Amino acid sequence: MIGRIWHGWAATEDADAYETMLNADVLPGPDQIPGYRGAYVMRREVGDEVEFVTVTFFDDIAAVKQFAGEDYTKAVVKGPAKKLLKRSDDRSTHYEVVRSPGKQSRG
Repeated sequence: MIGRIWHGWAATEDADAYETMLNADVLPGPDQIPGYRGAYVMRREVGDEVEFVTVTFFDDIAAVKQFAGEDYTKAVVKGPAKKLLKRSDDRSTHYEVVRSPGKQSRG
């Protein structure tokens, strides 16, 4: 399994709207991709911003490419999200998941 990690920062006054949009409009989209396994969204206040960390899970890089395109490390940030974010990562990072709830580490 692959974990894809991305960060975005919103102004405090836009954070709730961004979170709502992310959960209602953005993250349901990958549900249609074979090999998509879900996401975690985390947030924290940092000064006058709210940082969001999104971790999405896919069976393999082929499934990630169905979501993000051939240049799969490129961040996927569409119009409405761009308007609510002050800044964001240009690229996502990818990791092999070696332990998760219900899955023992390899060894």
